[in-house]
Amino acid sequence: MRLRVTAPFISMPILSLQNVRKDYLTDGEPVRALDGVSLDVEAGQFVALVGRSGCGKSTLLNLAGAMDFPTGGSVLLDGVATTSLKDNELTKLRREKVGFIFQSFQLLHTLTVVGNVELPLQLAGKTNAREAALERLKLVELEGLGERYPHQLSGGQMQRVGIARALIHGPKLLLADEPTGNLDTTTGNVILELLRRLSREQNTATVMATHSAEAAALADVVVRLRDGKIESVERR
Repeated sequence: MRLRVTAPFISMPILSLQNVRKDYLTDGEPVRALDGVSLDVEAGQFVALVGRSGCGKSTLLNLAGAMDFPTGGSVLLDGVATTSLKDNELTKLRREKVGFIFQSFQLLHTLTVVGNVELPLQLAGKTNAREAALERLKLVELEGLGERYPHQLSGGQMQRVGIARALIHGPKLLLADEPTGNLDTTTGNVILELLRRLSREQNTATVMATHSAEAAALADVVVRLRDGKIESVERR
């Protein structure tokens, strides 16, 4: 059975997993992390992946971001099969199409806030890095804090910086791995509301892995995984 997460105004999925399997070797024995997963996610949607540890959430995120590749089936990102690309093409795909948001923020503490946000564009040789970074900081409501350093920020503010950095290339897909795991409930809910709003305003597909029922409750769609398979899809 194919599970499609649909939006009324968009017909083509940004992310498409087609009968995806993923095996890893553990002590020489294959272990199946994903088992026949099929799922489409379209622009503007905020999707939560939920389930116990080991159910396949992180594996699915890695495959979606072309950080890993399926053992069987296919992963299409903006219509392109990730396994069909060479290394330089994969790098370009990840850099231009995908934004990553991490539980631990992963900010460089020797750089200012604006320095952290503009760094991906600088590394790509873009000339408008500072202007673009300031625009993204405005999107996440951190205008005026660009010259501060990460240690001068609260946890919620650091995660906003992480979101701004993830948006710097104008990606079509945001992947968030436990983005509220290091935040208190109130701050975490604010971050989740921000992610949901930005998904709609930027018409970006967002896929979030979470253990938190409270976090999942704020998503548009909840995909429950169990033993590497999709158990259910709940639309809110």
